[in-house]
Amino acid sequence: MKLSTKGRYGLKAMFELALHYGEGPVVLRNIAESQDISEHYLEQLIAVLRKNGLATSVRGAQGGYLLNDDPKNITVGDVIRALEGDIAPSECVLDENLGKCVKEDFCVTKNVWVKIRNSINDVIDSITLQDMVDDFIKINGSKGYMYYI
Repeated sequence: MKLSTKGRYGLKAMFELALHYGEGPVVLRNIAESQDISEHYLEQLIAVLRKNGLATSVRGAQGGYLLNDDPKNITVGDVIRALEGDIAPSECVLDENLGKCVKEDFCVTKNVWVKIRNSINDVIDSITLQDMVDDFIKINGSKGYMYYI
């Protein structure tokens, strides 16, 4: 299982907003430059994040984008699910597919897929954007901004 660029780049963008939380709106161009993401692609990702209530836009000369909530209240899981949908190693363990497989009651591999899905969800739901900012500060200290996600 591999995340697409939507999930990976979207998380980078949300990290950037978390890094500047409380400082006012962040211009999309600045996010794109610091995270090495196409500005056009970033516009598409931010639109999805806004639609899912994770980010908001501010219009005008001092405009840009902000997190809709404190970074400690937004998890990596929130961001990834907004952009990628449910995370599962197999279609049969997606919520909308439960009960649809005729072999479900005696399928041994389904238990493996459920355990993998649950483990992934436990991890991504336990990491907040604030945790990422704290890790960034620990790693980089006073070296300045170097973004590696």
